[in-house]
Amino acid sequence: MRFTKMHGAGNDYVYVNCFEEPLPDNPPELARQVSDRHFGIGADGLILICRSRSADARMRVFNADGSEAEMCGNGIRCAAKYLYDHELSDKKTLKIETGAGVLSVELEVVGGRVRRVRADMGRPILDPQNIPTTLPGNPLLDGNPVVDVDLPLDDRKLQVTCVSMGNPHCVTFVEELTDHWVLDIGPKIETDVHFPRRVNAEFVEVISPAEVRVRVWERGSGQTLACGTGACAVCVAGALAGRTTRNILAHLPGGDLELHWADDDHVYMTGEAVEVFSGEWGIAN
Repeated sequence: MRFTKMHGAGNDYVYVNCFEEPLPDNPPELARQVSDRHFGIGADGLILICRSRSADARMRVFNADGSEAEMCGNGIRCAAKYLYDHELSDKKTLKIETGAGVLSVELEVVGGRVRRVRADMGRPILDPQNIPTTLPGNPLLDGNPVVDVDLPLDDRKLQVTCVSMGNPHCVTFVEELTDHWVLDIGPKIETDVHFPRRVNAEFVEVISPAEVRVRVWERGSGQTLACGTGACAVCVAGALAGRTTRNILAHLPGGDLELHWADDDHVYMTGEAVEVFSGEWGIAN
């Protein structure tokens, strides 16, 4: 099986071109194998680029633990780059089908190769039932969104804001980003009973109303260098909670992402897309 390793802001995936390669028999198991950073290729997960009846391509995302995710923001940028750079499409605006619907991406091409991608990530989902979370909404805000509500955790309560960008996110604003938040609190939030489908946990330090630092514990993958949908959720959460503007620069360990929650209620994300290397994967006897 031919594969290509790619990353967006350090959020790395193994990509398989299913236009040309047969669909793997067991994608969850393949994801677990190739993602292993000691015995596999090493990645946050596996992404299959497939044919679609409703878009230019379909993207299927499997986390490092084999679970299938609805959407991946850094992943969709890299999938778009792959489609253009590997001549599966000559369009500079692409439609890509995901588990969260068909999304539009715009390519920034330099020297015949895609350098950055702007993705229309769609409207944020704020209804608690559809995130999903059993945490109550804030009755003081229109639409009852889960903004600055208490999440009981061990012997403490965290103030969190919950947003879905096609996949669920729980955002916590902190005074200072530390390993404790990500590595100790992150796994507990992911599997907390208030999130029936588990959840991605973002921890945010506000630098200014237009600039934040973010670290992420991803559902099914653990700590990652970046999370595109998570950064979008942070943009929405910050604006709803009055901590940031609707147009921010997010610094993640793997790189920067530009986010804009526009007047059309869509969140737009711009960032790099990088191809690292290609190779062949097989089982040695």
